[in-house]
Amino acid sequence: MCRTGQEPNEPSTGEDVAATDVAFSALLEDSAEELYEQAPCGYMSTLMDGTIAKINTTLLEWLGLSRQQVVGRMRFPDLLTVGGKLYHETHFAPLLQMNGEASGIALDIKAADGQRMPMLVTSKVKTSDAGEPMLIRTTIFDARDRRAYETELLRERRAAEEARLQAEADRQRLQEALAVLQQSLLPAELPTVPGLEASSYYHIASPDLLGGDFYDLFPLGAGQWAFFLGDVCGKGPQAAAVTSLTRYTLRAAALHDPDPVTVLTTLNTVLHERYASGEARYCTAIFGVLRPGSDGVSVHLASGGHPSALIQRADGSAHFLPTPGGMLVGALPQAQFTPASTALAPGDTLLLYTDGLTEARVGPERDLYGEDALHAFTAALAPAGPKDLVSALKGLLTSFGDGLDDDTALLALGMPASLPIPAGEDRI
Repeated sequence: MCRTGQEPNEPSTGEDVAATDVAFSALLEDSAEELYEQAPCGYMSTLMDGTIAKINTTLLEWLGLSRQQVVGRMRFPDLLTVGGKLYHETHFAPLLQMNGEASGIALDIKAADGQRMPMLVTSKVKTSDAGEPMLIRTTIFDARDRRAYETELLRERRAAEEARLQAEADRQRLQEALAVLQQSLLPAELPTVPGLEASSYYHIASPDLLGGDFYDLFPLGAGQWAFFLGDVCGKGPQAAAVTSLTRYTLRAAALHDPDPVTVLTTLNTVLHERYASGEARYCTAIFGVLRPGSDGVSVHLASGGHPSALIQRADGSAHFLPTPGGMLVGALPQAQFTPASTALAPGDTLLLYTDGLTEARVGPERDLYGEDALHAFTAALAPAGPKDLVSALKGLLTSFGDGLDDDTALLALGMPASLPIPAGEDRI
């Protein structure tokens, strides 16, 4: 190809090209030397015994030493702190000897101000063509920022651990306070009722949440006793406030007029009026009146949206006491409540419970436990009175494990059997 003219910036002769190559090589050599001397990290070459043969300006400035003081007069370990020398002898040097290199080793050197200066050191043995070790090249990185970061990180971890421990302590105190408050919403113990056996239990699903389940048993006079059990919607302090109001209202209403429907109607009015202007608060409840006699206990109750009571008979059978149509208490200004009556013969037990029991999740499919399973469980037990029934249900609740995510209240009332069951006739 023929050229008719000279291209821009193109050398016109071989001499010009040669001059350019020389200048470029000199520029590269000068840049490499400057980079070595003024690099942001320290460079050093030592003989195999550690004697320093070459060192850059950056490292000398960190040490506060001159080149004359170091080159040929000091060994690499002489630059280290006492702890650094010990680590060099026991770990760094053996590692370098075995592998021919040691990368990213943390060592401290003695800085110009007399303080320890944390470094990250990488050394590599250079060998001859015959494979003989000739010298050691070492690169030293300033790790003060990293050490400061690690120190800060450690401080933050310690602070986080202290915060965790404090949170656990606070949580423990909160749980204790919640337990005390929960107990204040329940009777300390059930009263002794002549001719009647009573047993109760409250299972807390989570110690961090204040439940809204409640129950009570108290005298009305004239040989009558009132009982109730229910479940307030929600959790926490708000639910506890509703629970307290509900228990007080039920007791006060029962002393004025113990008719179960009337008592629940009074409670409905109080709850609806109290919370009509804010967030609605309501509950489910069963309220009843019983009168123990010589041959049995008469029971009259009413339900407001609550699961039906279960009766375990002395003959080994079990059945629910239907209360269909009962509405939530406090949800509407006017509510319908369903009455029901029964009689407990000697050996019979009336069981009231909240839905934490029947809504527990069981099995690999996490199905609801349900009322049918509760009926089957109760029917399979030998009738032995309220205390034994509640004890068996406590074991059942425990067996649910994390499948039980709601509190459960149990109240069992019954008349003791007049005669013990003869041996060999235990009912299963």
